[in-house]
Amino acid sequence: MSTLSTFPVTTFSIVARNPLNDDLGVATASKFLAVGAVVPGAEAEVGAIATQSYANTSYVPRALAALRAGIPLAQIHQAFAATDEHHSQRQYGLVDASGDSVTFTGDDCHPWAGGISRENVAAQGNLLVGSMVIEELISAFESSREAFPERLLTALVAGDRAGGDRRGRQSAALLVVRRGGGYGGLSDRYIDLRVDDHVDPVAGLRRLLELQRLYFERPREEDVLVVEGEIAERLTRVLVAAGRLDGERPWGPISEKALRELAGIENLEERMLDEGRIDRVVLTHLERLFGR
Repeated sequence: MSTLSTFPVTTFSIVARNPLNDDLGVATASKFLAVGAVVPGAEAEVGAIATQSYANTSYVPRALAALRAGIPLAQIHQAFAATDEHHSQRQYGLVDASGDSVTFTGDDCHPWAGGISRENVAAQGNLLVGSMVIEELISAFESSREAFPERLLTALVAGDRAGGDRRGRQSAALLVVRRGGGYGGLSDRYIDLRVDDHVDPVAGLRRLLELQRLYFERPREEDVLVVEGEIAERLTRVLVAAGRLDGERPWGPISEKALRELAGIENLEERMLDEGRIDRVVLTHLERLFGR
């Protein structure tokens, strides 16, 4: 027998698949503490789900296990309805690894409540100012030409600007999964960002995504610089200013060691390259930090 949570997760969310590389993601915002701890769930190359409105959090592992076993979304939806006595107060959106989608809004969800599902995307919300929130969410996502995580966030911004949760703002979250896309290539959690309690959580989420890109993206080939001449001089000045070298010197093993120590301190290790090469983004960021 399912249980009914005391407080509804009144929120809006978008669940989507990127057909270009099969990334899966969820973006959500709400007048609810730490919405990212409740609403989103995803597994690389399997599917993604958002569960809200008196959220039944058991839906997340159940849906992912069913998708992993090859069960279609329609049957998963039917199973939820058949096994949850409070199904009429639930809301959820699902997208599988092939781009099939479903959104459901129970008759007893607080108005305005509803959703839209199309190929590769499902958007839904409850206790919203009106249907325009979901319409703007979908429109912004489908018209954006940004990278997939930014598309999800742009959609969330559009829904927020359209009025969002009619009670106000508190938290937001962005989850994107990719096989081997996590830190060090050892997990699938490519992006997992949360703003748990903030007056403008969606804006805060954008700032976190920018930091994620800075710290954890791998260098682009066009940004790789050879550490010699002017580049070596600039890096040396940075290391001296950061207190990692006691004076300027020709670039060598001591300088390389100091650079890697500084990169670790500043959380830039994922952008580091072999000795004798540096990411332009790392150099620019370090110069900005240390006033050079």
